[in-house]
Order: sequence, then C-alpha cells, then structure tokens
Amino acid sequence: MKPATGYTNRPVSEDPRDVEAWGLTEAARRLIHARQAPDNPELLRQALSLNQRLWTIFQTSMVDPECPLPRDVRDNILTLSIIVDRQTFDRLIDLDTTKLDRLIDINRAVATGLSQRPAAGDSPVAAPSQATAPVPPPRPKPNQPPMPSGKLSISI
Repeated sequence: MKPATGYTNRPVSEDPRDVEAWGLTEAARRLIHARQAPDNPELLRQALSLNQRLWTIFQTSMVDPECPLPRDVRDNILTLSIIVDRQTFDRLIDLDTTKLDRLIDINRAVATGLSQRPAAGDSPVAAPSQATAPVPPPRPKPNQPPMPSGKLSISI
C-alpha cells in the first residue's frame, strides 16, 4: 500500500509494513478524536469510513492469488476484518462514540505487530509452525454481545 497524499502526517518509510502500520495508527487516532467529540457525528462517520476503506484494502490483498502470506495468516486477517466490518457498521448505525474501543484496540494491535521486525536470518513471513503473539481480546462492554471465540494470531 502506498501512502495517500493530503495527510498532515505521513510515514517516512516506503516499506509496506510501515505504511500499513501508519494507516492503522492514523485510523485509530481519528477514531479517538471522534470519540472525544461526541457532538460531531460527521467526524465519527469520516473516521469510520477511513477505517473501513483501510480494512477493505487488507481484505482485497488477502484474497489476491499472489498474496505471499501463508494461508492461515490470510485466513486470520480475513476473520479479523469481518469483526472490524461488523463493528464499523454497528457504529455507523448507532453513532455511539462510547463503543469505539474494539476498533481502536484492533488497529493498534495490528499496527504494533506490523512495526515489529523479524530477527536477522528469519523469514519476513512467519512459517505456520512459528508461534505468534495473539491479538489481545477487546475489553467487554456492558450490553454488548460477546466477541466470537477462537484464537486469532497474526504475523504479518
């Protein structure tokens, strides 16, 4: 993914992992900003729209036949993107800025994983047998249905 123009802050690296981490961090930052301005629904809509576009790019990349990631990693990212889709659509319907933590936490966790670099001699794409850090489960919120159970591990 290449960085888009028109942003006040942009990644300095052209490395795709850095650009993706920056995009996720920027989307999380905008969601946080929208949460701090609950009286501005348009700000929330814009932040959710940006986040949705970003995750749609990830989804498209994961189903591309030329995607170099192992199948299990692609499947995990697609599963995570379904969770992001559901949360995003729910927030677009209710515009509840108090329910953005899941989206923010997911973006931050994936951005952190993308920012980590493989050790010298390691393959940049983790083999399926390698242990990966699981994405921490989002904090439960009152009156919110539970997240689907199952282990998601992402190593990009």
